[in-house]
Amino acid sequence: MKKKIFGFLAFMLVIIGCGSAGISEDSMGFRSTPLNSENVVLQDYSYIATPAGESITIERSYENAPPMISHDTEGMMEITQDMNMCLSCHSPENAKLTNIISVPESHTFDTFTGKKTNDVVDARFNCVACHTPQVNAMPLVKNNFKADFRNEIDKKKSNLLDILDEGVE
Repeated sequence: MKKKIFGFLAFMLVIIGCGSAGISEDSMGFRSTPLNSENVVLQDYSYIATPAGESITIERSYENAPPMISHDTEGMMEITQDMNMCLSCHSPENAKLTNIISVPESHTFDTFTGKKTNDVVDARFNCVACHTPQVNAMPLVKNNFKADFRNEIDKKKSNLLDILDEGVE
């Protein structure tokens, strides 16, 4: 019984202490306005305007990170299963013809059945769920992260299927 009372009192002290910490809505996050305000001024930014085929490939943030879209995407959205402008260039067969980066094998491998397919699997059709256009913007916070790639080629190519079961017994 004493343990329950002591536990309850300790819990109440924590709650009271957190409630009086002095954190206001104005000081939370990166916004300079209260959370319930609709007068939010966004940071100035612009997307890369380099046309597809003329862009420079951006190094991945870390091994197997989804690469950034390094070209302008104007007119290439909305992506649906029936209409995907990304795959008109980056599908395996079209990428060979145009000598550009193809979707990796992990996008044509069905992990549910364990089989390779000829096309991008249904779970991977929405490219912008993982890949985002590069933007010219200043970071909100300093970032000291340094990626450690196993090989130089991993900076530009996915090896996800090769290491998918790594460490699994």
